[in-house]
Amino acid sequence: MAKWKKWLAVALCMGLTVSLTGCGEKQKASDETIVIRILENDTAKKEGYLDALLQAFNEAYKDKGIQAVDANMEEYTDLAANGPYGYGPDVLYQANDKLMTYAEDKHILPIDIEKLDCYAVTPEVAWDAFKINIDGATYTCGIPVNIQEPMLFYRLDKLPEDWETTWDKDNNKVADFLENWNDLYAYSKYLRDNDTSQNKNAQYGFMSSMNNLYLNGEFLLSYGAYVFGSNSDGTLNAADIGFSAGDSAKGLMAMKQMAALMNEGCIDDTITMNRYEKLADGTYFCAVSTPDTYSLFIEKLALTYESEGLTAKAAEEKAKQNLMMVELPGKLPADGDLTKDSASMSDSDWVDTVVMGGVNGYGISSYTKYRDACLEFVNFATSYEMIQTRMNLLGIAPTRSDVASESGGVTDMIFSSLAEGRIYLMPSIKAVDQIWVPTHTLMGDVAKDPYRKAAGETEKYTSLDDMLAALKKVDKDIYDAVFTLKK
Repeated sequence: MAKWKKWLAVALCMGLTVSLTGCGEKQKASDETIVIRILENDTAKKEGYLDALLQAFNEAYKDKGIQAVDANMEEYTDLAANGPYGYGPDVLYQANDKLMTYAEDKHILPIDIEKLDCYAVTPEVAWDAFKINIDGATYTCGIPVNIQEPMLFYRLDKLPEDWETTWDKDNNKVADFLENWNDLYAYSKYLRDNDTSQNKNAQYGFMSSMNNLYLNGEFLLSYGAYVFGSNSDGTLNAADIGFSAGDSAKGLMAMKQMAALMNEGCIDDTITMNRYEKLADGTYFCAVSTPDTYSLFIEKLALTYESEGLTAKAAEEKAKQNLMMVELPGKLPADGDLTKDSASMSDSDWVDTVVMGGVNGYGISSYTKYRDACLEFVNFATSYEMIQTRMNLLGIAPTRSDVASESGGVTDMIFSSLAEGRIYLMPSIKAVDQIWVPTHTLMGDVAKDPYRKAAGETEKYTSLDDMLAALKKVDKDIYDAVFTLKK
């Protein structure tokens, strides 16, 4: 308890005005420059956003004795292991579950968010993702930047010519396979059945690495599964693990059906790695990714158009016209059977799609020597201008409402889905670290089932009972990892 009080006392000394003499911080000579290390994600680095951010900040603060530099670390560096020894970053950009895992162990500092420029224009639900409760008091340990959920990316110019007559049964001017999973399955099967290439590997429909819970959580969450339950006070209960809850076994069966229309790349990270190129060259009709990877799809698609003879500028413009980013289809079959004709199904035959989502943002390391300078940086990095630049370069769905209004409605759509319960935010507690390996292992193994026969193996998951037993084992494995094996 004493350590918690010390941690909070340090945090209370943090203010927005950089005096360079913050609580416990040594006075710097007037001609000495403070250098803070910034950890960003790989996409931001690759697409030039981090360079733009550092250049803008350093120009603005060149007369204030502060310089920000790239931490030059892996985007998922272990702050808990590196921070105490001075090797970690001063400021890091991560998803809410990771930042709050660090916060729970006091590796991230709480912040007086009301002093931040972005405070008044950021929805409360985004701040909630970074809150922690200690002795009945609530503290915020992260600054929201963008909201994430799995999105469906496809090429407008790859829609079938007859989509309005053949694939729009309700005549609402939206293709059925963008609205419900049975039609997405049907269209994916149509593409596979009509693949005339020698190796039958030239055209696929829906493609995703099924071993990834975050990208494919809808196959469980839509059917009543949950990660952790809640205590009476509303806090998360890590002992209540619910991947086997509800009809989640039916969802897992649906996932297996969809995997059968892909290739063995769905078993591991292969599709995640090649989705940009394969969607661009037309091999994949659609692929799953997050909004902040929009620029990577644009980049590959523009190269495809260039190879067809367009200039670089014309190719980029055409790519932006044709790359579509929409939410995943909103309806899944209640019985988990994707093979049924949607025309024969009534409203009661569907369940709403619920995906896993998260909020990405900045945190400040508890081990930094320059807390005030770090707070100046995150205030600058979450300013209107920099979030706007991030959106323009990366295609994010920003949490700042003033920037979000310029995003073409994507952010409003995501926040609307969140408010309606169609996005399940990753839990912001340390125990969430233990969910990934068991779920990814099972989902990858289920996705492998359609390919076992060709390898001379026997399918492992042939019934709902098989699926349910496997999910119950996942629940147990997570519980053991959280409460038993750590002892």
